[in-house]
Amino acid sequence: MASKMLSREKKSSEGAMEPEVTFLCKRTVVSNMAVRPGTYHHLSVLDRAMDQLGSVRAVYYYPRFPSAGGAWSTTGRLRESLAEVLTSYPAATGRLQRGAEGGWVVKCNDAGVRMVEARAKGSVQEWLQKVDREREMKLIFWEDIYDRPYFWSTFYVQLTEFEGGGLAIGMSCSHMLADATCLTMLVKAWAEMTLLGKMLSPPCFHPLPTTTPSDTSSHRRPYTDLIEHYRSSMEAENLGINPPRFNTATFAFSDEAVRSIVAESTAADDAAPTPFQALAALFWASITRVTGRKRGLIDMTICVDTREALNLSKSFFGNAMVFNGTQGGEIEEGRLDMAVKAIADVMKEMGHEGVLDLIEWLEAHSEATGPRRMLYGPRLLCANWEGLRPYQATFEPGVRPIQVSYYLEPVLGEGQILVLPSSQGNEGSLSRTVMVTLPEDQLGMLCEEAHVLRYHPKILLGPNKTHA
Repeated sequence: MASKMLSREKKSSEGAMEPEVTFLCKRTVVSNMAVRPGTYHHLSVLDRAMDQLGSVRAVYYYPRFPSAGGAWSTTGRLRESLAEVLTSYPAATGRLQRGAEGGWVVKCNDAGVRMVEARAKGSVQEWLQKVDREREMKLIFWEDIYDRPYFWSTFYVQLTEFEGGGLAIGMSCSHMLADATCLTMLVKAWAEMTLLGKMLSPPCFHPLPTTTPSDTSSHRRPYTDLIEHYRSSMEAENLGINPPRFNTATFAFSDEAVRSIVAESTAADDAAPTPFQALAALFWASITRVTGRKRGLIDMTICVDTREALNLSKSFFGNAMVFNGTQGGEIEEGRLDMAVKAIADVMKEMGHEGVLDLIEWLEAHSEATGPRRMLYGPRLLCANWEGLRPYQATFEPGVRPIQVSYYLEPVLGEGQILVLPSSQGNEGSLSRTVMVTLPEDQLGMLCEEAHVLRYHPKILLGPNKTHA
């Protein structure tokens, strides 16, 4: 394993001369078992639909992390268990290159993942009292793809030990290779290997399902709206090169609060919406208000994980997130039930048959280089990630994450809403965490929006942060 000192040190946002986070070294962690020469991982059409500059990022906060003892440091033990896990993740340790037809493939050559080790001042609890988007990004290492992708790592890990106690694990990966579920399952597998010496849910590498004669019955109408969303995104022009400065806020809603939102967004004689649908409707309407729009709602793109719809394992490695747009111009002010219905209608198109239609269409129409703007289009993006299970990543007995954040980068267009599980949620609980990224001025107004604050969310990150 090669290591080298990092020359860059990030200054604190308060302008202090001594950095809050000091980068100690950068290593390459390779798997413990070599991959058979000539092995390639071929990207699916859903993988190729992602912008090559896009990344999924996450940071896990742990309140304490006992030393491994003996000759091993905490980070040394984690490197060793990660190397064992990577034996089952050959695509994560490989490198991108162009295939025979010009599209991206991964050559599984055991080049490894990049790991950065860092140190932060204070304790993890003190950090969380003042954390914002800028500070949190210091805990997640990432390098954009450059003109020599064969030497570029598609996965990065950052271990940041807090001098006053605690650890942050920052993870990032190329969105062309993996989605948020993949990244979460990788951390879970790493935790299981560290704690138990084995993975309970190893990754599954297999192609996406395809249509069968029974799927293409002449009596069934193709899901043209879903396909149209992808087609129009492929043809969309590049967004402006000078996007606004974005900021992020994290809202934590209790079980009682989410139940109230669900009840108040349910139309008479209709079934109750899911927590995601109710929260998405609330923030869709609230963000529209802070944009200054006077009539209807802004347009929005919905993102859902279709593993269950496609009968794929949770451990399926690759992209299974699908996106579909909905228009808000006809939704009346204050009618959350109308917003919920629009969201539910769009999600119905992302069921088994709809996604199979999309896969078939992409196979026939996706160019070798892939479409450019599937995810980072001009609309507000709302992602249903409430099915992620980041709080199951337990590296030591009784030590679970106290907070987890996710990011989709880069942020373009109107902004993003990520609906996530809550750190406090038990089985059956409806408590949720919502991360919202908007232009700075709009985010400040959203944190004071009465329609959101009436449910008394705790603001964990961003403007008007709630202090314990």
